[in-house]
Amino acid sequence: MSAVFETHLTSLPLLARGKVRDIYDIDDDHMLIVTTDRMSAFDVILPTPIPNKGRILTEVAEFWFNRTRHIIPNHLAPDVDITARLTPEERKQISRRSMVVKKLKPLPVEAIVRGYLIGSGWKEYQQTGQVCGIPLPEGLRKADRLPEPIFTPSTKAEVGDHDINITFDEMKRLVGDELAEKVREISLRLYKEAAEYALKRGIIIADTKFEFGLDDDGQLYLIDEALTPDSSRFWSARDWQPGTDPKSFDKQYVRDYLDSLDWDKTPPGPELPEEVVKKTVEKYAEAKDRLIENPDD
Repeated sequence: MSAVFETHLTSLPLLARGKVRDIYDIDDDHMLIVTTDRMSAFDVILPTPIPNKGRILTEVAEFWFNRTRHIIPNHLAPDVDITARLTPEERKQISRRSMVVKKLKPLPVEAIVRGYLIGSGWKEYQQTGQVCGIPLPEGLRKADRLPEPIFTPSTKAEVGDHDINITFDEMKRLVGDELAEKVREISLRLYKEAAEYALKRGIIIADTKFEFGLDDDGQLYLIDEALTPDSSRFWSARDWQPGTDPKSFDKQYVRDYLDSLDWDKTPPGPELPEEVVKKTVEKYAEAKDRLIENPDD
């Protein structure tokens, strides 16, 4: 299976290359987002792509964008057709891995919702009994379900930099009280509805991140991606057990492999062996199949 590490479209101006996405200009109001097969971990782009990953992420994100329209509008612009502007080879490059979206002003924060205690939240809880300034009950174990999902924003890092967890008060200073409250409310609602749906399909959404943007009128939109294996921790509900590292359907498998190496988490990242690539593709594909095949509610 071939992989797309970078796209090269000459028919549209390149605006940016992110950790995973290549972004091209369409017109004053729209742009093209192409999700490549690049893999980033610990905020470092790895040299080894994951074949078909971009198509899986695009399909899952579009599923959730369409499913959550009743909560918040999103940046998809499906009525804008750019096919005629691209060459046949370019259309092949972006096939099933691209979205035409509205141009919006991204908020300078990532909206993270945690339903379970894991990752950096678990580390902070062990030290302080809190996560991003939110006190939690004593005696929680690794991977425990929280009494209620919590909203824990972070800064949005540039490529190569690390996101930094911030308190809600710090977020208010960045975007204003009213907008911060609205983002928190919508993020928690998105998470709760998605987690309930996913659990019926055998997947626990342990945590996830959302990104939001504003149009010229101040209307809030859901942007970037939503509830994918790249932006979320997906666990097997059947195998979940507090006190352990649950079986996952996301890039935690890659992180665990990288943690086993003598690597300082700075560029350049190490190559991934064939077995890790194969297993990662399988995990992403299983998450997609469980979530979006035959949705019945």
